[in-house]
Amino acid sequence: MEEEEEEEEVKESIENLWQEVRDLSLGTTPHIDHLPTPPTPLHFLRHYITPNKPCLISSAATRHWPALSLWPSATYLRSTLSTTPVSLHLTPTGKADSLTPHPTSPSSLCFASAHVQTLPFGEALDMVLNSREGETVAYLQQQNDCFRGEYGALKGDVEEHISWASEALGCLPEAVNLWVGNHFSETSFHKDHYENIYVVISGEKRFLLLPPTDVHRMYIRDYPAANYQYHQDSGEFTLELEDPIRYVPWCSVDPCPSPKVKQREIDKFPLYFNGPKPFEVTVKAGEMLYLPSMWFHHVTQSPDETGLTIAINYWYDMPFDIKYAYFQFLQSIPYPPSKDPMLRKARNVESNSDGYTSNSGEESDITAFEENQEVRNGKDRKDN
Repeated sequence: MEEEEEEEEVKESIENLWQEVRDLSLGTTPHIDHLPTPPTPLHFLRHYITPNKPCLISSAATRHWPALSLWPSATYLRSTLSTTPVSLHLTPTGKADSLTPHPTSPSSLCFASAHVQTLPFGEALDMVLNSREGETVAYLQQQNDCFRGEYGALKGDVEEHISWASEALGCLPEAVNLWVGNHFSETSFHKDHYENIYVVISGEKRFLLLPPTDVHRMYIRDYPAANYQYHQDSGEFTLELEDPIRYVPWCSVDPCPSPKVKQREIDKFPLYFNGPKPFEVTVKAGEMLYLPSMWFHHVTQSPDETGLTIAINYWYDMPFDIKYAYFQFLQSIPYPPSKDPMLRKARNVESNSDGYTSNSGEESDITAFEENQEVRNGKDRKDN
């Protein structure tokens, strides 16, 4: 009885935290601050970096960037980059670094990474434009400072760094990355240990955001890592587990389930679906999003009339300070398990020989995952 009371106290304290951080700092609506002009370094530091709070900066910040008028033209990009070798990520669904059925045990899930190959830019861009979900979806990106490496010929079209952010953060970007994709590409919930200035050049990006205090709502579990292998002769994919086996901690929640499986997802992940609403923001061409370090984010995108969504982001080193220590401590606190047997079943995990835990892969979970994919695939085929 005493143990149950202690669990309820911990649960109540964690749930109170979700609301208090909104009441005291972030706001109680699902919207973030929208700044009409770029902030001064001091304002940015005081009102956004220090409180770890996102904001959207209007297109006034990028009005002078040549990229806004030049990059939506495939002709310009092909001419400037010509046969430059670039990294192309390939998946059958557009969902890389995300959960998918295990290749040898279909009743469980694994963490799947894209097949990556190097191609001349023109050929790679054609593959992006000709993507077909269920067959091959291509995405030009490589999170290794690719803009200043592979896409160096475009560097004069944007700022080398965001001056007011660099001054406020006291450093220059650690990495600058370019992203060229289409509406098939989707990024599952995750967090990064970087201060991120994300700029959309063409199309739109829709972000769902949750603060680090909401970590328990993400149902982070360890999943075995796998990689897609693309076979060019057949145009088909296989999914292969890494050897030796490696486990990746990843968010289990799909925030946009189809109506057919939505109730099952709510039952499995009630902390997400029944808790405070995530913050939502659509970043349009020319706008900047400040995405603070360790915020969980899920991203979908819409292309412009050329069929492309193009963005560039500036990653600044995150200070591993007291905020990081707070997060590590919070994450270490187990959320008391529900007494509802259906929810206990949904959260069931099993230990493996390495001492990691992984999703037990309840058949109902996998069925819901596959049905959700079928509904989405059918909708995409109908819309396109």
